[in-house]
Amino acid sequence: MKFNFKKSYKFATISSIYISLFLFILLLLLQFIIIEISFINIFIIVVSTFVFSFFALQYRVEKFIYQRVKKIYDDVSLLETSSFRNQPITTDMATLTREVQKFAKDKKLEIETLKIREEYRREFLGNVSHELKTPLFTVQGYLLTLLDGAMDDKNIRKKYLQRAEKGVERLIYIVKDLDMITKLETGDINLELSEFNIVEVIQNVFDLLEMRASKKNITLTFDTNYNSKILVFADQEKIQQVVTNLVMNSIKYGKENGTTEVSIEDLVNNKIIVRITDNGEGIEKKHISRLFERFYRVDKSGARSEGGSGLGLAIVKHIVEGHDEKIYIESEYGVGSEFSFTLEKIK
Repeated sequence: MKFNFKKSYKFATISSIYISLFLFILLLLLQFIIIEISFINIFIIVVSTFVFSFFALQYRVEKFIYQRVKKIYDDVSLLETSSFRNQPITTDMATLTREVQKFAKDKKLEIETLKIREEYRREFLGNVSHELKTPLFTVQGYLLTLLDGAMDDKNIRKKYLQRAEKGVERLIYIVKDLDMITKLETGDINLELSEFNIVEVIQNVFDLLEMRASKKNITLTFDTNYNSKILVFADQEKIQQVVTNLVMNSIKYGKENGTTEVSIEDLVNNKIIVRITDNGEGIEKKHISRLFERFYRVDKSGARSEGGSGLGLAIVKHIVEGHDEKIYIESEYGVGSEFSFTLEKIK
């Protein structure tokens, strides 16, 4: 069993030895110069002085340091109730210094985390406000115009009501996506896993988005002919949403007469990777780390003119990670981007 010798005891012991040694030398000198003192008496006086010095120094050190250390612990424990209040107060300066440094480091990290969260919260609220404000004001503008007398004109009334309806649809779209990502972030993903052909799902997405792509003359294509089925085990509806969001993104940021190409490759451990590649404008490196944040947009103005809720990539990330899979992005500004994600393959 290791004996834990307090550093304050060590301090008192060494100090007592110095005092006792000084007294011993002094008594020896006195013995030879002035008076005759037996060695036993000298030994008794030195030992007594050592004991007295030890306890006197220990008491003074404990009292002197303890009062100041206790004040430090009391001040710190006001801020941190879990770490310091449950520990005995120590007069060991090395231990105290280490504890205070650890406390300061933890608090610094906590403050930095809170600052990041506060900035994220402020930015998120600003983005939500902006996303909802635009369609709301649009709907309000058309309705006020109609109420001010424009409804008397049948043609204008129909046109304005149709535009107001589009604004309401955009609001519903944003609210639905907000509701979905809230459920995803709280773990309420409710996956309905089944076997399905991923090639068929991708082809369905191509068919759904063909008209949107044709407006920019963008070609949606596979990298090769997949004549046989590629069966995966996942939630078919949610994976189709992942592919849809990624292909829509490639169309949104793709260039005129461009291409969006999808490839499916085998990986190890019964995994495949689905790659969606475009030759659009690409993404600057400074944006890549934040692409999957809610409402984050690379092009603040152009992206909104294209529509969408600004939650597409955030939803994609949560769905993929909800399957315990990975999503990746590679992009070169001015060249194009590639989003890819893994899935479990059926043998």
